[in-house]
Amino acid sequence: MAVATPTTFGFKNLIETFTVDVQRAEGRPLNVPLIAPFTIASSRLERVENVAIRIELKNGCVGWGEGPILPFVTAENQATAMAKAAEVCEVLRRRPAMTLGMLLGEIGEALPGHEFASVRAGVEMALIDAVANSMGIPLWRLFGGVSNAITTDITIPIVSPADAAELATKYRKQGFKTLKLKVGKNLNADIEVLQAIRVAHPDCLFILDANEGYTPKEAIEVLEKLHEMGVTPVLFEQPVHRDDWEGLGHVSKVARDKYGVSVAADESCRSLVDVKKIVEGNLANVINIKLAKVGVLGALEIIDAARAAGLDLMIGGMVETRLAMGFAGHLAAGLGCFKFIDLDTPLLLSEDPVQEGYDVSGAVYKFTNARGHGGFLHWDNIKLNFGCFHNFKTLSNSRSY
Repeated sequence: MAVATPTTFGFKNLIETFTVDVQRAEGRPLNVPLIAPFTIASSRLERVENVAIRIELKNGCVGWGEGPILPFVTAENQATAMAKAAEVCEVLRRRPAMTLGMLLGEIGEALPGHEFASVRAGVEMALIDAVANSMGIPLWRLFGGVSNAITTDITIPIVSPADAAELATKYRKQGFKTLKLKVGKNLNADIEVLQAIRVAHPDCLFILDANEGYTPKEAIEVLEKLHEMGVTPVLFEQPVHRDDWEGLGHVSKVARDKYGVSVAADESCRSLVDVKKIVEGNLANVINIKLAKVGVLGALEIIDAARAAGLDLMIGGMVETRLAMGFAGHLAAGLGCFKFIDLDTPLLLSEDPVQEGYDVSGAVYKFTNARGHGGFLHWDNIKLNFGCFHNFKTLSNSRSY
């Protein structure tokens, strides 16, 4: 087995040497409407109801993070996430100055495992962003400096064939080369949608994402029908239930050996233990890294383990604003090790609460900011209840620290 060079040496060195002293830490609800309802095999989302995290260090530098909430995928709902964010923010405010690594360790202890992974990710993002701001460097440099840009796919949720064709036409005009299609609720309907998209965007690359929706038999049938259409997906993501390890391995083997299609483990990979199980059983070809599933530190551990095992990597999200997507994008660009990039969810929102941050040109995100991930919120304009943001575009562009 080949051993990959660790991807995070610079960051690991930093967490052992950089001293952090937190002055303020707070979480608030981050509610944003979607352009249209977002339907996948396991859930339907009407609007984003996440948690924003703001951390200010005693040196005056501020960091921003986001804990995304996706029902039936993340363990937390928004109320639970807000309560846990308040608890850990109180811990951060009370702690004396200590190394970044020690403080991240305390966050991990306060928000352990998958149960609180989304909140943990948001707090870790904000703390690391504050440190990068203190150092005066962008996150993509902190995480390796390979690149300052990424190219993402775009997702088409479960919709009618006509709506899917309309979206595919729109995305083709905007320059998206890879379409990620949500499938898994109805096999025959999925095939009709695929055919419609193929007509509307004949030269696109396909990623299929079943979100656990198929049986192994159905997953293989989809690949067979696509083969008959002359279509080979570049990736088949989470075709079966997260706990159906035998089914995942069977679909992966048939997909790889008969159709030349890679299978990605997403919901089935929520810890380093899961990665080891996937590697030992040869159950998938690709691991989908999502910060909200495992946190930032957990993601870095899984990246190293997957690369050492020769697996390909994908980076994705739940349904987040440009706060979390900006952090994940910097991570992906800096490490430069992801074969598949799926960081499109801010493009599905009807409003953008995030000021500054990365530049968007079609499918390309470019990170031109000088420090951290560059995005921030107008904190005083976020309601202290569970209401929505309003009038994002009319707000001043001055930093509201």
